[in-house]
Amino acid sequence: MTARVLIVDDEPAARVGMKRALAKGNYELLEAGNGVEALEQIAQRAPDLVFLDLNMPDLDGFGVLDKLRVQEGPQPLVIVLTAYGSERIAVEAMKKGAYDYLAKPYDIEELRLLAQRAIATRELGKENELLKAELHARSGDRLGAMVGRSAVMRAVFDVIEKVAALDVAILVTGESGTGKELVAREVHARSQRARGPFVAVNCAALPEALIESELFGHKKGAFTGAHADRKGKFELASTGTIFLDEVGDMSPDVQAKLLRVLESKTLERLGSSDTVETDARVVAATHKDLKALVAEGKFRADLFYRLNVVDLHLPPLRQRPDDMELLIETFLADLARKHGRGPREVSPEALKALLAFHWPGNVRQLRNALERSVVLAPGLRLELEDLPQEVREPAPAPALAEEDPSLSFAEAKRRAIQAFELEFIERKLREHRGNISKTAQAVGMHRQSLQQKLKELGIVINRYKE
Repeated sequence: MTARVLIVDDEPAARVGMKRALAKGNYELLEAGNGVEALEQIAQRAPDLVFLDLNMPDLDGFGVLDKLRVQEGPQPLVIVLTAYGSERIAVEAMKKGAYDYLAKPYDIEELRLLAQRAIATRELGKENELLKAELHARSGDRLGAMVGRSAVMRAVFDVIEKVAALDVAILVTGESGTGKELVAREVHARSQRARGPFVAVNCAALPEALIESELFGHKKGAFTGAHADRKGKFELASTGTIFLDEVGDMSPDVQAKLLRVLESKTLERLGSSDTVETDARVVAATHKDLKALVAEGKFRADLFYRLNVVDLHLPPLRQRPDDMELLIETFLADLARKHGRGPREVSPEALKALLAFHWPGNVRQLRNALERSVVLAPGLRLELEDLPQEVREPAPAPALAEEDPSLSFAEAKRRAIQAFELEFIERKLREHRGNISKTAQAVGMHRQSLQQKLKELGIVINRYKE
């Protein structure tokens, strides 16, 4: 899908140069010569990303940011353009809602990388926003942007409400696509730091050579391409919250430097010996088994304990069967609004298929499958034939987690056992047409034990009663 990028600068030559730099990307490039025109373009064309010059006559960049903050509906990510040495101004812009900043004169590769990263963040933000729905009146069904009525999600909500106001580090664990950044944003929104910045960093998406610069900043000339001083995300997140996603992918060297920052609340930019104070609350997340990585010597034990003051585990979607219909209803309503069309209800056959699918990609995969279906569905009701083929005709769950070579032995073993249990119990349920008592006898389990196992595996019993 082509991302829409708006370039706002009162100098035509600057706009032309930036358009040339971004021309090879998969972008639809728009431009505006002043702040008023920029707001009109944003209202009419809904760009995903805006490069915004701060120094413009009449309505400057700060004025545009102020108006965007009170604007209803989806908003673009904004990267502000500043003159060299104007980092203090850039930080003020980020406090007003800017995503990041780019100092002039900029390096073309840095511009392209920043645009790619911003668009990726924008797409993730769109997915997270899909957990917001029309269910405000339903008490207990949601916490901020998170949706769920199951016991496991209510437990997650309870932990967030208890620890958000406490200035402690939180480690959010769970499979990819379960909504770990949503948890971090809700913790930030409910904390005393809510007025401060929320800065997200995907540690797995950054090349090894750039992650230190991204986290801790650098001085001009620290490495090839460092054309100006740059603050890192820890400085920018000071007084707010920094979200370190996929922290398990950090190298040992970066782990050591991160530990020093957490212990001393100070850092040194690359290429500098000056000490800079930082006061950012850390919420980390990972889909990996950090305890196993510690045992294998791949993750520092002292850093693990520093990050894991509060452990909050997000369950996979297959363990949330009670939430499925609520999520489907929420997503359909949101997608219908987003695309201005599409079904808002699901046929019994389509619902049965959606409930029966295992959703290895969790909530993110569910939302993506529904969006594809909404776009292609010809009618006002989602039918079975509108669903992706993988949902209509699911393949057997894999017995081994070989698709993810980063998994530890313990996690791979756990998933393999779970896949075997799922296949074995489902086969017995089909044989006995969903009869719990007969199935329990066939597998050698007590009825209550089997019911608990069905809940753990996210198996919906009604599927097998026909």
